[in-house]
Amino acid sequence: MKTIKLILETGEEFIGESIGYEIENAYSMGELVFNTSMTGYQEILSDPSYCDQMVVMTFPMIGNYGVNKDDFESLTPALKGLVVHECPTEGSNWRNEYSLRELLTRFKIPGIAGLDTREITKKIREGGVMKSLLVPVNYPREAAMAILSKSMGTDQIARVSTKSPIHFPGVGKRIILMDFGYKKNILRSLTKRDCDVVIVPWNASLELIESYRPHGILLSNGPGNPKDIPEVLPVIRDLQKKYPMFSICMGHQLFALANGADTEKLKFGHRGGNHPVKDLRLGKVFMSSQNHGYAVTNDSVHNSQLEITQINVNDKTVEGLKHKTHAAFSVQYHPEACPGPEDTGWLFDDFLAGIRN
Repeated sequence: MKTIKLILETGEEFIGESIGYEIENAYSMGELVFNTSMTGYQEILSDPSYCDQMVVMTFPMIGNYGVNKDDFESLTPALKGLVVHECPTEGSNWRNEYSLRELLTRFKIPGIAGLDTREITKKIREGGVMKSLLVPVNYPREAAMAILSKSMGTDQIARVSTKSPIHFPGVGKRIILMDFGYKKNILRSLTKRDCDVVIVPWNASLELIESYRPHGILLSNGPGNPKDIPEVLPVIRDLQKKYPMFSICMGHQLFALANGADTEKLKFGHRGGNHPVKDLRLGKVFMSSQNHGYAVTNDSVHNSQLEITQINVNDKTVEGLKHKTHAAFSVQYHPEACPGPEDTGWLFDDFLAGIRN
């Protein structure tokens, strides 16, 4: 068994079994976050929103049902590492095609097992998300701490977004999907409703988008800080005046910024498949799949062009917004799920109904 070491920004070290790509004489640095999902590790690993992050899975056994070709949310995972308590060498499921360990090795993602992930999760909850390193066990501590003292990049969205438009033909309404790091199930949720979808880069111009003659606009999820791409805000403001708009996760935060609200970084974010969200109009609570480290600040919405439609039951953060005059709305969570509950898939139907009306 090969060993590997996890080093936190605080200087704490954890030694465990290497279960992924071997990083001999090298390192992998990422923002350490935790996810409370019990299943769906393949979708989590391939979600572009985890770009430059190292994910601690709180469920004790990860990898037990293996990996298959159908459940990827992107072609190439962008996260920096995986931290688990126990990882089986083989998966046991009729859909299994290869193991989680093989997936990590194939995409050159280091992973570590054998750690007390409850302890590490408590450290994140108490101290907030932090930078971390996965290194060989003999990696010099001084060199590791010097690396951890450096700032991380801010170009995550540019790295995961498509570089040129992609067309997925359909017989229904044409939807422009602005790609800030979209998950494949957003595309699936549109195409199974017969939408004609054009995916465009995150920095697509208003002229390019309008040249495709859209019926509606969808702003996707994505990694990083929404304030790192202010150049997209004028495009959002122009688009919402002309077309119905639906925004998810990162798109929700950008939609808020474009309309005068503000965002802030959460202490440890929301990542898991069991987050309760209350719809203020319906008076109902839905379970949601979430993955974000930033949120719209409640007070800032009152001085904006938006109104709050949904809130998080646990911490009262903003989960849904609606424009006061335009046919535009957003949610902070993932109605497309993958992984997680599908309680709010009806939001795609609401979006398309708004276009038809």
